[in-house]
Amino acid sequence: MEKKQYIVVAGNIGAGKSTLVELLSRKLNWKAYYEPVGENPYLKDFYADMSAWAYHSQMFFLADRLEMHRRLQHYSGSVVQDRSVYEDANIFARNLARQGYIDDRDFHTYWKFYELIVELLGAPDLIVYLEASVPTLKKRIALRGREFEKEIPASYLEQLNELYDEWIRNWSYCPVLSLDMNRIDVRSNPSDIDRVSERVIRALSSGQEELFLP
Repeated sequence: MEKKQYIVVAGNIGAGKSTLVELLSRKLNWKAYYEPVGENPYLKDFYADMSAWAYHSQMFFLADRLEMHRRLQHYSGSVVQDRSVYEDANIFARNLARQGYIDDRDFHTYWKFYELIVELLGAPDLIVYLEASVPTLKKRIALRGREFEKEIPASYLEQLNELYDEWIRNWSYCPVLSLDMNRIDVRSNPSDIDRVSERVIRALSSGQEELFLP
């Protein structure tokens, strides 16, 4: 019987997470689990008044992601997950705190809760990190045609890229396979998904971090 694997695909908005999860899960015959959209009951209030509702919104996302993480760890087969609880905390909540939408006291409480629960749950077997420049992100966001994403400023994507890079540099709980998405297009180039899936299996077998440049 094959060993059960739990991997996370992480990366900025437009990096290609959902596409890679879809194609990788199909290639490896693993379960795909996508990021839920539109279920946070605080989002409407958050967009109306970010300072008042950022903490509440992020706490909901955190609890939801932690529960999802626990379920996927106990799933009977292998799983490929689109975005993780780590990104909610290290990227999006931290960015809101840096911008002043979450004050220091609330962020300290949030972070203490996050670190405690994440340590108790344990890490996935592998993180596949999709690196992409802002021009690449903007191009792919435009191609997928989601109205609510069209006006995302380049400066915001750059802020998130910086936080993603900082998170990955300091990550030590499981191996990371970094993919240069400026040079990989798994949707348009079928051979890319073959090579990526081979690298995923190799990274899981070796337990070592890799940077894949096709």
